[in-house]
Amino acid sequence: MAASPATVGSRPNRAVLLAVTCLGQFMVLLDNTIVGAALPDMQHRLHTELTGLQWIVDAYVLLVAMLLLSGGVFADRFGRKRVYLTGVAVFTAASLFCALAPSAGWLITGRVLQGIGAAALAPASLALLAAAYPVPQERVKAIGLWAGLSGIGLAAGPVAGGVLTQAFGWPAIFLVNLPIGVVLLLVGLRHLTESRNPNAPAIDIPGTALSVLTVGVLTYGLIEGGARGWTSPVILGSFAASVILLAAFIAVEARRTAPMLPLRLFKQRLFTVSNTAMVVVGFALMGSSFFFSQFFVYVQGSSILRAGLQTLPLSLAMVIVSPYAGRLAARYGFRIVVTTGLALAGLGLLALGTVHADTGYGNVWWRLAVAGTGFALAMSPLTGAAIQAVSPQEGGLASGVSTTARQIGAVFGVAVLGAIVRSRQSSGATFETGLNNAFLTAGIVTLATAVFTGLRLAKPKPAEGSAAPRRSTDTDAVTTSHDAPVTGR
Repeated sequence: MAASPATVGSRPNRAVLLAVTCLGQFMVLLDNTIVGAALPDMQHRLHTELTGLQWIVDAYVLLVAMLLLSGGVFADRFGRKRVYLTGVAVFTAASLFCALAPSAGWLITGRVLQGIGAAALAPASLALLAAAYPVPQERVKAIGLWAGLSGIGLAAGPVAGGVLTQAFGWPAIFLVNLPIGVVLLLVGLRHLTESRNPNAPAIDIPGTALSVLTVGVLTYGLIEGGARGWTSPVILGSFAASVILLAAFIAVEARRTAPMLPLRLFKQRLFTVSNTAMVVVGFALMGSSFFFSQFFVYVQGSSILRAGLQTLPLSLAMVIVSPYAGRLAARYGFRIVVTTGLALAGLGLLALGTVHADTGYGNVWWRLAVAGTGFALAMSPLTGAAIQAVSPQEGGLASGVSTTARQIGAVFGVAVLGAIVRSRQSSGATFETGLNNAFLTAGIVTLATAVFTGLRLAKPKPAEGSAAPRRSTDTDAVTTSHDAPVTGR
């Protein structure tokens, strides 16, 4: 018998929905950081080079980045419960596929499938939550809990990765998703209520396909350039193809009535500047995090478990500081908080670029904590700035674009900083020297972006005849319309 409206909105059902959506997003975020701890073991057991490790990370991040916006539209159009549970099923099956992978190539394929599942799961989880809490005040509280509880996955990743890899080997980091996924499917099928937006826009298939191809081809050139040679016809061809594909993407998006990425949004300076800075945040954060465990294991001789624990200060600082970043931005303004955060992150990375094999951990952990604090101060206010730059009806889309910008930056960060390390090794430098150069590069780029935001991150100017932009609040980054396409963090 169909559930009555009262049953659908009852508090017990809401509690179950909150638990299911938080646990699903927790699983996705856990996979963002748990893999880093296992990279040294993957390299040893799968007999792969640095480029293989880059693809293991970027295959997942790339698919999440480019499908996230479409995932939100899919959820609104075809049913949030259906898309969420499909994402859970794909992610769980892909995790088993990854755990059983006999080679790096098979593991990369599994990571692609994981990315597809995550790109459906993450925005659908937030869409379910937004639909279940139509009252704005209640929705803000629910999404705050969703963001905070699921965000624990970021901090848990390095420790869980170190413990599981040390005890059972790298496949265990993927097997841990299986019981979570099975529980989510069983509970979700029984207790989640379907909801959809009948007025959701059509899926932008050409735009989605071109975006994946553009970033994928460019990433291929950046990762493989160090191995094949930067003047190789294949590498030069990939760079040329990415330019052509980008031009095609812009042309297609400019002509569509319901584009995946409305280019008109970038006419607003606040939107453009905030998303440009978010690309750099993803670049520096993910690009440098890719090497943390490798530094502790290969340069300082730590065990995999100890390395996982040693990387904890960065993610822990982010989890602790993130809830306060929006409030600080509401009080002091986006420009001051973002610029301060980027400056701290850049200084932390520069400091990491000077550590060596004989540097004691007591002189390392605080550098990670400073960088994590800086990134936490920057991320939420940058999303809030992007949301403030658009109309209230487009808040969900702006949040999704901001998340996508960070993910694209992460793809390029792993590719570019990895290319720097590989190039330095090819010229005869040690792995330690290559890592130092990579951290210093990330720090310099982040500091330059701090100067950029300090000069350019201003309040939006209302267009003629339009309402004034909304006042910034600490909930900007998570507030979304019930009927708007929504995306995950």
